[in-house]
Amino acid sequence: MVFNAESPRVGTDGRTIRHDWTTEEVLALYQLPFNDLLYRAQATHRAHFDANEVQISTLLSIKTGGCPEDCAYCPQSAHFTTGVKSDKLMAKESVLAEAARARAAGASRFCMGAAWRAPRDRDVEDVAEIIRGVKALGLETCATLGMLTRPQAQRLKEAGLDYYNHNLDTSESYYGRIISTRTYQDRLETLDHVRAAGMRVCCGGILGMGESRDDRAAMLRTLANLPEHPESVPINMLVRVEGTPLADAEPVDPLEFVRTIAVARILMPASVVRLSAGREAMSDELQALCFLAGANSIFYGEKLLTTPNPAMHADRQLFDRLGLRPMMPSREECHAENLRD
Repeated sequence: MVFNAESPRVGTDGRTIRHDWTTEEVLALYQLPFNDLLYRAQATHRAHFDANEVQISTLLSIKTGGCPEDCAYCPQSAHFTTGVKSDKLMAKESVLAEAARARAAGASRFCMGAAWRAPRDRDVEDVAEIIRGVKALGLETCATLGMLTRPQAQRLKEAGLDYYNHNLDTSESYYGRIISTRTYQDRLETLDHVRAAGMRVCCGGILGMGESRDDRAAMLRTLANLPEHPESVPINMLVRVEGTPLADAEPVDPLEFVRTIAVARILMPASVVRLSAGREAMSDELQALCFLAGANSIFYGEKLLTTPNPAMHADRQLFDRLGLRPMMPSREECHAENLRD
């Protein structure tokens, strides 16, 4: 198959939203000259978003450590010795205090992570009470709690949960080398339950786990060919943690990381693409390239669950240098609705 990067089928106006990408097409995007790829990605980005707005989220671990999963990248796994202590679910009042601080610092979305393989129904009830409290503060809510049943997803929706995060992590063919305690299909089923409940989806992957470009392309193709694109697509750079099997993984090439951001933007034009974990190790210049490639969301705050994140003042300085400003929640709502049209 010969792929023409300027084919009308690809949507050169930057507005065409497709769900029928082939692996060959995705790889052909990766193989474009760097400047051409960024040009395409930036044009697509501007067709759907203000290029100088960035959605700001804050992520809090509300239940840390002791997870029975064996995800090779995760310091919270009970299978590895990483120094992360296992804690119970935080008290509602403590979570709301953190949410209020996040709102005061400029966050529009508050994300909550719990280290469960799959929450029990009573866990879901406890989290639902927290979600109601965070919503009352005027923040959008997002949670990542592991695998959900359909009734659990519905319960979280009724409590006011806006987004559910459940990453694919990598390609289906590489997945078994990273996780053995659940299947790729398990993840897709949870995404189906979330969609059936009427919640928005936050779903992306991790780069730098030893995967190939083919794996990255396959992961993005799976996301782009879902019946509805995820409203939020986090692209993470692996944070290598001592004690995990990936502690000595070879870092992903920075320009390959930018290429992945750009390809995600082209494949999922109206989705918010989040420059997620790993930013502490990125230079300002690399982050600027990622924003140019179409990233328009970050996690704001000095910790992502259990790993470090850039200090808030550093992010404010970077935004000032680049002329970026926070995306208002009303704008986020508009883009989320565009995905459903």
